[in-house]
Order: sequence, then C-alpha cells, then structure tokens
Amino acid sequence: MSDKEKKYYKPDWHPENAGDEYAVRVVKANSSSNYEPQKYKSKEPTVEDLVEGVLSNNRTMVAKTITLIESNSEKHHQKANEILARLIDHSGNSIRIGITGVPGAGKSTLIEALGLYLIEKGHKVAVLAVDPSSTITKGSILGDKTRMEKLSKEENAFIRPSPSSGTLGGVTRKTRETITVCEAAGFDVILIETVGVGQSEVTVRSMVDFFMLINIAGAGDELQGIKKGVIELSDALIINKADGDNETRANIAKADFTNALHYLKPATKGWQTKAFTCSAISGKGINELWKVISKFVQLTKTNGVFEERRKDQLIEWTFSMIENELKRKFYDDNEVKNMIPEFKSEILKGNLLPTKAAEELLKLYFREK
Repeated sequence: MSDKEKKYYKPDWHPENAGDEYAVRVVKANSSSNYEPQKYKSKEPTVEDLVEGVLSNNRTMVAKTITLIESNSEKHHQKANEILARLIDHSGNSIRIGITGVPGAGKSTLIEALGLYLIEKGHKVAVLAVDPSSTITKGSILGDKTRMEKLSKEENAFIRPSPSSGTLGGVTRKTRETITVCEAAGFDVILIETVGVGQSEVTVRSMVDFFMLINIAGAGDELQGIKKGVIELSDALIINKADGDNETRANIAKADFTNALHYLKPATKGWQTKAFTCSAISGKGINELWKVISKFVQLTKTNGVFEERRKDQLIEWTFSMIENELKRKFYDDNEVKNMIPEFKSEILKGNLLPTKAAEELLKLYFREK
C-alpha cells in the first residue's frame, strides 16, 4: 500500500465501483496528535483586557464591552460596573445628539449623511441605533447597520444597533453606559437614533446635549402629525427629503413649523428652536445642520447650560439605575417568580384584583430583607 493510500481512504458510503474521479477522501487521524479542543478556545477577556481595548479604540473590545454591559447576568453586571468605574474618567468629551422622528422620515439615511460629513471633517462618530423589538418574540432585526452601509465601512465610525426590548422612547436600558464606553474609546460625536414611536422622548432628552426631530413634508397635516410635546423637547426641527419635486413642500412645511415654534417655550435656555430643511440623499443642508449644532454647543457652554444639563443627567442616570436594579431584583426573586403564575391565574379567574395582586407580590418581595 502506498503512503498516499495509507493517509487517505474512501468513505464506506462512496458509490460502488467509483474510480479516482470520485472527489471525497477521508484523512486518517494522527494518533500522536496533541490537539486539545479546550486549549484553542478563546478565553473570556478580563476587566483589564476590556478596559485597555476600549481605551485603545479596539472595535472588537468596544463591542464586547457593550455586550457585557447589556447582559442581564449578575456575574456580568458586577464586571460591567468595574469596567465603567475605570472608564468614567475618560468619558464626557463628546457632543451627544439625540435623533427621533416619524417612521419613514429617513432618520438612518440622515445619520449616515451627517456621519460621513463629520468624519470628512476629522471627527470620530459613534452611532447607537435602537431598533424596535417584537412584542411577541422580543427579537429585533437590527437593520440599522445594513441601512448605513457606507458609514459602517469607515474606520472612524462605530455603529452599534441594539434592540429596544420594549423600553419607552426606543432607548435601551443601558444606553447611558454605552455612551460612556464610546466616549472612552475616543468618539467625539455620539448620535443616538431612537425608534421614533412618540413614546417618552423625555428619556432621550435626558441623556443628550442636542435633540432634533426629523420630519417629512407631504405626509398630511405637518403640525398635527407631530405631537406638541415632542416639538417642545427639540432643539431643531429638520424637514428631510427636501429634494426634487418635494423641495417646495418641504419649504412650506419649514415655514409652518417656524410660525408654530414662536408659541412654544424653547427646550434649551437661551436657545431658539428653529426649523430647517435638508436632503440626506443629495447632502444639501447637512453642513448647515452641523453649523447649527456647533453654534448650539458654543452658546450653551458659554452660558453654563451645557454643564448644568450634564450634571442633571448624572442625577437622572443614578436614579434610572436604581429603578432598573429594583425591577431586575424583584423579578429575579425566587419566591416572587414562583408565585407570579398563581397570581396571574387568580387574576384571570376574577378571584384577585390586579391592585391586590401587586400589593401582595411587593409584600412578598420586601419580606424582612
């Protein structure tokens, strides 16, 4: 038998009478091999690995750190807190921009156009794009990275799509922590895209410096289409898709919004919210938009509003974490978990009022802790 025949052999299921033209060959195992599967498994990065990776802008480590922060595991929770404590001193040096708007207004396209423009100007841009989760499967297609194909290829851009997981305002439970990681990694502009479903945009407002609302013309009554409360939170109203045949309608919508804004209290002290038109497709108006944002930052830093808002956000972040932690611990409590199915059944049978059920479950959780 030749050396070649010793090394290779045909499997027992090969076609009968098949010649050398039959392609499949099985390689015999080397009995002297020292291969150990566990040896080649990638080890879980340590706190030190992740901190160093983030500070050196290693994209893989930035992504792994955010994944760790978003985890619900108690072990990961403690590790994430340790990492954040090491990164917090390296954060805070960015401009945080919140972006919301009606579905179909072109938020992702506008973000890509703005991001590419900023990178060309020498900035490093992180996009935290929040996709709506299914209320049935709790899953999310996380399509924002696909929609921002050009931006995702840029060396100085980082796009992190995350599921909203049912949180109001389309902001993930860990968005503030993710902002800290991105800032520590050296990104000086953070763009936060929300679901844009009109729920609790106050949450978004509470974690950004500049908040803008994206709208489109020609979609019905412009002023009725966006609720007054959302407009009151905005530092700028952007009428997107101001190109082609739609440009005239966009300018009319801009005039309507401008008139309406005179009757509303500005979202930021010392700043007058205005309406602008732009086209994410052609790029028209993108540079003007950035000039508006830059002017806003300069003004608010001069009059002290920027620093005051950042301090308020730290307080909000603190109590938001307390609320999230209390909720997590409540549902992780073994006795509560065991009783919930029984309480649900009694509620549905009409034997127990929801108010009484809530009261009893809370009593159960707070038992002599």
